[in-house]
Amino acid sequence: MGPPAEPPSPTEGPEASDRPGEPVPAPLLELRDGLPPVVDTEEALARTVAEFAAGTGPVAVDAERASGYRYSARAYLVQLRREGAGTALVDPTPFGGLEALGEAIGDAEWILHAATQDLPCLAELGMRPVSLFDTELAGRLLGYPRVGLATLVESVLGRSMRKEHSAVDWSTRPLPTPWLEYAALDVEPLVELREALVRELEAAGKTEWARQEFEHLVTMVPAGPKQDRWRRTSGMHRARGRRALAAVRELWHARDVIAERRDVTPGRVIPDSAIVEAANAMPHDRRALIGLKGFRGRGAERYAAQWVEALRTARAMPEADLPPLAARYDGPPPPRAWADRDPVAAARLARARQDLGRLAEELRLPVENLLVPDHVRRLMWQPPSPAAGAADGAEALAAEVAARLAALGSRPWQVELTRDLLARAIADPGSPEAVEDALDEGTDPEG
Repeated sequence: MGPPAEPPSPTEGPEASDRPGEPVPAPLLELRDGLPPVVDTEEALARTVAEFAAGTGPVAVDAERASGYRYSARAYLVQLRREGAGTALVDPTPFGGLEALGEAIGDAEWILHAATQDLPCLAELGMRPVSLFDTELAGRLLGYPRVGLATLVESVLGRSMRKEHSAVDWSTRPLPTPWLEYAALDVEPLVELREALVRELEAAGKTEWARQEFEHLVTMVPAGPKQDRWRRTSGMHRARGRRALAAVRELWHARDVIAERRDVTPGRVIPDSAIVEAANAMPHDRRALIGLKGFRGRGAERYAAQWVEALRTARAMPEADLPPLAARYDGPPPPRAWADRDPVAAARLARARQDLGRLAEELRLPVENLLVPDHVRRLMWQPPSPAAGAADGAEALAAEVAARLAALGSRPWQVELTRDLLARAIADPGSPEAVEDALDEGTDPEG
């Protein structure tokens, strides 16, 4: 665990509890400068650019998307706060981009919470940092068990935050005042939170770890579109056979085209459950399709012709073109299959996982932040060969492990901490008796 700071003890006033021994609620975070007007004109944007260019110190940055409502992942509101400039709430929709604003703060450190969520939509607007500080990632490196913004603000700064508008439709116009207050509060504490976390990182000896992680966030190449996204259809495991899978795929793609055209989240056209229902039933016409008990959603009848055509395509598809039951993957098989396919590799992975878990606990950070689980699996499935009998065999193997980890994208601090541990797991996997239990301990987060 990290060393969460104790909230300040309230003295008098409405915050204090009247009942001895009852937990005292943390004081509510408030806007220090009031709620600024939304920046939605060229004139207002020009003033904001000038103000933030003249400001000093790091810039707190956040963005709001309409996840669950819109197909796109675009930003519908960008919030910023900087010393000397105050807070700005920028509506990006009237503008072609926010390149000028990005340039105005381009040489400053950006402070974000969960940067990987906001960096892509900010980049679409022409805003890209040259350096950043991620308060969520810092919280993970410090071992805080919960790293949501509101939780960290309460644990570190002793203030509570309202979170009742976290899942609203930010494409709504005009944006209601309570939503704008919520959005402004998201950047209000970030500078102060960063300063406190910097002190904790220094005290824990983890400053360099954080620096490397933040640099990786700035320089990493955005991931391309995932292959076979249709396989993420909820409940797809209930599809009966490869032809039903083909129907799921065709229906999913038809829905995706409609959702993109309408800019709505696909589940608002028809839910995943309707896709699986239709794929198993394979109705031949509109009447039979609409008559399915589980085929529902706003677009069930409206786009019935498209659904029927998708099902017709799946029925007529040659056997050779039907999708395989399992998704294609360029990495090793699922860990639970290792014991049967390669018992030695299974033993390697079991020992590596156990040793990494112990080390992560000692270092007070999540094991997935110590090393990406996918990197561990790839290395243990196809490890470098130990130099048998060589005087420097252990050192040579550790060097090979380090090189492989670096090639996979592990950061230097991660490589330094884990290379010898992983080399030992390769050279001496140990007894395979406990392999099955070790490999069945939960599911590794993918990285």
